[in-house]
Amino acid sequence: MTAVETEAESAAATFARPASRAARSSVGTIIAASMVGTTIEFYDFYAYGTAAANYFPHVFFSDTTNPTVALLLSLVTFAVAFLARPVGSLIFGHFGDSIGRKATLVVSLMTMGVATFLIGCLPGYDAWGVWAVLALCVCRFVQGIGLGGEWSGAALVATENAPADKRALYGSFPELGAPIGFFLCNGTYVVLEMFNDDAAMLAWGWRVPFLLSSLLVVVGLLVRVHMEETPAFRAAQQSQRVVKAPAVEVFRTSWRQVLQATFLVAVTYTLFYTLATWSLAWATKSDAQGGGGLGFSTTEYMTMLMVSVCVFAVFIVLSCVFADRLGRRRVIIGSSVALLVFAALFPLLMNRNVVGVHNTAAAMLFLCLGFALMGIAFGPIGALLPELFSVNVRYTGSGIGYNLAAIVGAAFVPSGATWLSSHWGVGSVGLYLGVMALCCLVAILTCHETRDVDYMQ
Repeated sequence: MTAVETEAESAAATFARPASRAARSSVGTIIAASMVGTTIEFYDFYAYGTAAANYFPHVFFSDTTNPTVALLLSLVTFAVAFLARPVGSLIFGHFGDSIGRKATLVVSLMTMGVATFLIGCLPGYDAWGVWAVLALCVCRFVQGIGLGGEWSGAALVATENAPADKRALYGSFPELGAPIGFFLCNGTYVVLEMFNDDAAMLAWGWRVPFLLSSLLVVVGLLVRVHMEETPAFRAAQQSQRVVKAPAVEVFRTSWRQVLQATFLVAVTYTLFYTLATWSLAWATKSDAQGGGGLGFSTTEYMTMLMVSVCVFAVFIVLSCVFADRLGRRRVIIGSSVALLVFAALFPLLMNRNVVGVHNTAAAMLFLCLGFALMGIAFGPIGALLPELFSVNVRYTGSGIGYNLAAIVGAAFVPSGATWLSSHWGVGSVGLYLGVMALCCLVAILTCHETRDVDYMQ
């Protein structure tokens, strides 16, 4: 055997086999780096969603003539970040696939953190007029750029360090950042609402969660600068498989997988923002304000959201355990069918003509069922999406698919659902969700099982 043959075989073996334990970050570091970062990112995003539903119609938009229009305009600004997210996935995906996951994740976190902090510093419409709205939209756009590079990188840090038979479980780490960030954000708002009246919340209280995010960003940065580059990316570098233009390569070789990823994730976004943003406005506002007149206070409903989001976290982990045992495909098919049933039935739980006013049991059933199904559908995504792409375009491909899903499934859910429910009743929101669940079912049926793919390739 020649020296050249020996060297080639050694390189191939290094690329094909899982990285050694010594080459990986510790499990604790993997959990912290993937979960803490996405917790911060989602905390920031949820802070905006809550503020857009409750405070921004008053702070940034004149709601004196038509409160419903003010609410709709506020929720439209919510969509700005989602439109920016694919741009962020292209930017950060390029660097994540060319220079590495670690450095890219640090920059994405800083981008999101700075934008969120600045939102908390903005003057309202009374001080700046239309310029306040424009500044809000700019900050929101930059927020979306940062988040566009966050999720896919965090998912790769988790799964590219995972044992082959536990990739879905490891992929649950960044997914758990969603309920944790939501819990922290809503908990902050609940505490503020308990000790301040409406005037104080509109004057300064809404700013506090945005400003506090700076502390969380520091924690996230400290964790991420100490993590190792992932074994899969190092193997790609060593075998010279890193490409100069990952985005071009993705659309040349993996455009079908991008479409599959988009519709696999879109329903989870539709469901989440139906539960967390639309239902908050629907349950707490009167008919005249664009709500459903269910008779709940903001504090009451946000407390119920915090309780039900714990169900979300539990079902993320459970679904990932089953995804490692049964395969990603079976779990997602089951969740899609269950979501179709939920979409048909849930409007009954949010219709005051059926359940009455201030029916806590009906609202909690709606939230707990919805978040349980959200956990089942969302959990395996952390492993499934990266598994659809080869290692040299994995950051870009999974990021583009994930963030296109944000546009398709979430960008206009709060405003669209508010418009639908105010014109056609709450049943139209269920129909909206049902269409997205059907799209997810079609997408997963076109996918092959990915549990056993060679993740180093």
